[in-house]
Amino acid sequence: MRQVLYQCHLEPCWRYGPVLVLSGEALRILGSVHDHATLERYSLVVVLAGLVLWIAGKQVFRHLQWLLAFLFLMVPLPGVMRFLISMRLRRLATLCSVFLLEAFGIHVEQQGNVIVLDGMLLGVADACSGLRMLMAFVVVAGFVAFMVDRSKKLKLVLLLSSMPLAVLCNIIRIFLTALMMIWVSEEFAGKFFHDFAGLVMMPAAVLLLFGELWLLDRLFETGNQ
Repeated sequence: MRQVLYQCHLEPCWRYGPVLVLSGEALRILGSVHDHATLERYSLVVVLAGLVLWIAGKQVFRHLQWLLAFLFLMVPLPGVMRFLISMRLRRLATLCSVFLLEAFGIHVEQQGNVIVLDGMLLGVADACSGLRMLMAFVVVAGFVAFMVDRSKKLKLVLLLSSMPLAVLCNIIRIFLTALMMIWVSEEFAGKFFHDFAGLVMMPAAVLLLFGELWLLDRLFETGNQ
């Protein structure tokens, strides 16, 4: 990327750059007036994109638009959207975990987002929805997609697949925690869920990502033959 940027011709864009900067400032003012912190934060990315376009020009902006769009992920989701996504992720994680436990022959009951195991309760709370893991893993997948030398189509597949992979890892974490509650103790399972599993799931998801990249390479290589 650095070599590509060195070869770009710098030509300030006075037509669209100032418009994008002013749009970002208008977004910031709108967020400030209506006390909407998310709009104010998004405005920073819009202004930064506008400055790149204004000062460096269209050619540099075209090469950096992927990174500039990626900066939106540094802004926390709006509260309502975060609640809706978290609620659905909790529901999905609970249902899938119950399905896995029953598939392994373990008697389990579901009460909302609470899993009942022989009188022991495993609640899938907001912090256990996997939303934070999902956002973090999208960032990691985006970085990997940006760094690897692959086609744009393959990079897009890699980025989009990061979301179901992150959800899958969270389901596995809840499933393993339930097994620890049955086989060891509730105290150990609590430590496993919040400490050990939280640290291990992200590297595991990254390994799955590289495994998927390897598989996609083989599939595309086979398809081109």
